Amino acid sequence: MSQTPQASRPLPQGAELIALKDDASLEVPSFPAVGYIEGDGIGPDIWHAARLVLDSAVERAYGGARGVKWYELLAGEKAFGQTGEYLPESTVADIRALKVAIKGPLTTPVGGGFRSINVALRQILDLYACIRPVRYIPGVPSPVQRPDLVDMVIFRENTEDVYAGIEWAAGSAEAKKLIAFMREELGTKLSPEAAIGIKPMSKFGSQRLIRRALDYALARGRESVTLVHKGNIQKFTEGAFKEWGYDLARQEYAGRWVSEGEEIAQGQVVLKDRIADNMFQQALLRPQEFAVLATPNLNGDYLSDALAAQVGGLGMAPGANIGDSAAVFEATHGSAPKYAGQDKVNPGSVILSGAMLLEHLGWPEAAEKIAPALSRAIEAGEVTYDLARQIPGAREVPCSVFAARVAEQL
Repeated sequence: MSQTPQASRPLPQGAELIALKDDASLEVPSFPAVGYIEGDGIGPDIWHAARLVLDSAVERAYGGARGVKWYELLAGEKAFGQTGEYLPESTVADIRALKVAIKGPLTTPVGGGFRSINVALRQILDLYACIRPVRYIPGVPSPVQRPDLVDMVIFRENTEDVYAGIEWAAGSAEAKKLIAFMREELGTKLSPEAAIGIKPMSKFGSQRLIRRALDYALARGRESVTLVHKGNIQKFTEGAFKEWGYDLARQEYAGRWVSEGEEIAQGQVVLKDRIADNMFQQALLRPQEFAVLATPNLNGDYLSDALAAQVGGLGMAPGANIGDSAAVFEATHGSAPKYAGQDKVNPGSVILSGAMLLEHLGWPEAAEKIAPALSRAIEAGEVTYDLARQIPGAREVPCSVFAARVAEQL
């Protein structure tokens, strides 16, 4: 078993650290210490609401024999106020020690520091797979006629592509130097006043993401994995992503996959590909034909939000950032600072992300209770403002009251 680093502070009473086995699977004690970051803006409101639901689901499932021991981690505005840093080194070290954490939305600091704390966490901890299940929850208002046909899981590469943040401002000395090199050495025609960004995509980074998508589909009996790319234009980055995916399947998954149009057998998955813009169209017209999507970083960002809109929006969209040695589950929407402290905003995204966390711990009996309870609470008609204004006859209640109603439905 891999050596387990220690947390920077004492664990909650009765808590134990999750251990990482040599095969990268988790050994989870009955009362694991799990990190949480409240988040900025509405973060504290929705986190406290979500925690009530998660603790209630675990209690209902295991009757006190198991429980999460929550361990606070500092990031964002609260961290800056207490430490002068938006992402303290101790928080990163603690996530490495705890192995699993959940977070509310974080505001990107203005001016210096990280361009995005969320991106920084993903890159520092090598959380290379952004996983976003998108599934309709009955009772949630939707802008499409058949949101129930949407049941996809997006695996988005999380560390490369344009999100690597390698860019220079228009007119800067660095941009002019790179443009001159490209013009003189490579014959590239560029305006000398252009802004420049670099889009790195590697075989290693692409294949480890696609491997996770294939393993997920095979383990859960999902029929297909679709490689989404823009390889018709970006042939050596996104086009390579597609080719590296098929190469991986041929090398590591012999007998466990078939190409599109071939007959599929028990224990196999169909591997197919779609150009990104066409995938957006098909996600609307034929969503039932897609189960798991594997995408480069930018494509996955766009697609996950667009699919979330089909089933009711980001307020009900869970997400996880997972690597080989740590996982951080998160709300997928922003911090909405104008609603901070008003006990108003829908906590559904954090609640459902918490269900993913419980599944990651190997506690499906608790995880599987949450989405049905959320649906029953919505159909009962006492909901937060965002849902109340879309559901005829619904009554608006605070975030905390809505969470209590969900907990009652467990």
